[in-house]
Amino acid sequence: MIEINHLSKSYGADASKPNSYKDSSVKKADALKNLTLTIPKGELFCFLGPNGAGKTTTIKILTGLLQASSGSVLINGKDPSKDHITSKRIIGYIPDMPYLYERLTTTEFFEFTGELYDIDRDAINQRLEDSFSLFGLQEYKNVLVKDLSHGLRQRLIYASTFLHDPQILFIDEPLIGLDPYTIRLIKDLLKKKAENGMTIFLTTHILALAEDIAHRIGIILRGELVELGTLPELYEKHGKNNLEDIFLSLTGN
Repeated sequence: MIEINHLSKSYGADASKPNSYKDSSVKKADALKNLTLTIPKGELFCFLGPNGAGKTTTIKILTGLLQASSGSVLINGKDPSKDHITSKRIIGYIPDMPYLYERLTTTEFFEFTGELYDIDRDAINQRLEDSFSLFGLQEYKNVLVKDLSHGLRQRLIYASTFLHDPQILFIDEPLIGLDPYTIRLIKDLLKKKAENGMTIFLTTHILALAEDIAHRIGIILRGELVELGTLPELYEKHGKNNLEDIFLSLTGN
């Protein structure tokens, strides 16, 4: 479960701390404003919004990569900003531009990821066979990461992220640069993971993806949550039968 309570994040000078910056010309910018949201176990939640709305900032706070200005976050009852190790053991995170060690082979990168989570070497080897088969990486076992195409890199990131079987998964733009086959693979896999109890929080600009897989949808604009609900609830509330019209009516200005 993900619990977000009155979460705010500001960049720049803090009005409550006049001496926080020597340069008084730096102004405070609010990336998040009093965000409150609960994502229950097993929900596949899609977080939508235009560029700069606060989606990535939210994910970075939830994963413990960024400190909130105020408010609180609990990941399965743990605060990721304080209980770093416990929180990171139960989450997986796929950013929009993942970093991979390019001088490692795909096998070495997968093994390295498993070692970070203290997974037994025999278990790593078994999961490698299963994951590489699932993601079509078998013939690339000994290929350096730097020689992989963008799509193959994305497949490797997914395979490595699922290695430790995270309870909660965060994904920032899950389908960037993927071919139709891999898109179908990822969509089906995310649905199955959620059915088996994984909590999934993802951001996307692809509204059709949210319509296809989301249990609930949240729309954020200028750091504020402006809409929340299931797709049928949003259709009924706004009197529209497609998510694009709803999204544009809420964010178009």
